[in-house]
Amino acid sequence: MTEIGFTKQQKLTGHLFALFTTLVWGSCFVLTKVMLQAFTPIQIIPLRMGLAYLALWALRPKTMKLPWRDELMFILIGITGGSFYFYLQNTAAAHTSAANVSILVSMSPILTVLLAQLFSRKGEKLGKWVYIGAVVAIAGVVLVVLNGTLSFHLSPLGDLLALAAALAWAVYSILIKKYTERYDNFLVTRRVFLWAFITAVPLMLITDGMPSLTPLFTQPSILLSWLFLGVFGNAVCFAIWNIAFKRLGVVITNNYLYATPFVTVVVGWLLLDEKISVMSIIGAVLITLGVIFANKQTEKTA
Repeated sequence: MTEIGFTKQQKLTGHLFALFTTLVWGSCFVLTKVMLQAFTPIQIIPLRMGLAYLALWALRPKTMKLPWRDELMFILIGITGGSFYFYLQNTAAAHTSAANVSILVSMSPILTVLLAQLFSRKGEKLGKWVYIGAVVAIAGVVLVVLNGTLSFHLSPLGDLLALAAALAWAVYSILIKKYTERYDNFLVTRRVFLWAFITAVPLMLITDGMPSLTPLFTQPSILLSWLFLGVFGNAVCFAIWNIAFKRLGVVITNNYLYATPFVTVVVGWLLLDEKISVMSIIGAVLITLGVIFANKQTEKTA
């Protein structure tokens, strides 16, 4: 897909932003394990969203006035790409295996393709290579996530929640691109985190209650993990990911998400001494080929 109005250099930057974000997000799963020593999965959500909002406010201390219709859309965007997305993903992990969650959440790029076809007015004209690439990449994701264990068991509730998380991210991807083209990207991203935080707090209070913040100030590993997740994993990466959306389109950008599970496996191997198998390496090759195939024949139509 080519985005009209951007130079090759700008598009290359978009690809680099998407790749960098994938590397960071793959690392986030490992650092989340550190935070789980002191907080529940649901409690981590507003902690990350709140810090991301403050980081972007410090970077761009400018108010953003919106028409009420746009404000309502930002509430929906904050829910689908923030609070509800992470809530579904984290809750799914409590009802099914991590492998199932990783595989099913990695379906979000192909769901984005389908939604782009159904609801995008301008349309993203997709050739057969997009679908071939999706199949190849998903096969690679399965190999990476299983990591040599050959263990995949169906768990209806958890699997449906994980698939719902993938769908929520696909909806977010379609909705956000319109506003990155209309408003300042950093202000858009900051507004998303504001509503993600506001909607995540009630979920936290209803499910797990208010957490003690003491570990953030007494345990350096937890503090550093929180800072990395909130500032880099959320504030920086969501901002540049949205720039990639604008320059490359949602389909090409989301294709990079296929690589996230492999990044997680590698970071786990480097930091946590977790094993990495030949199956994972083969999966990484398939993911790379899948992304190349999917990007080969995606073009923007007027």
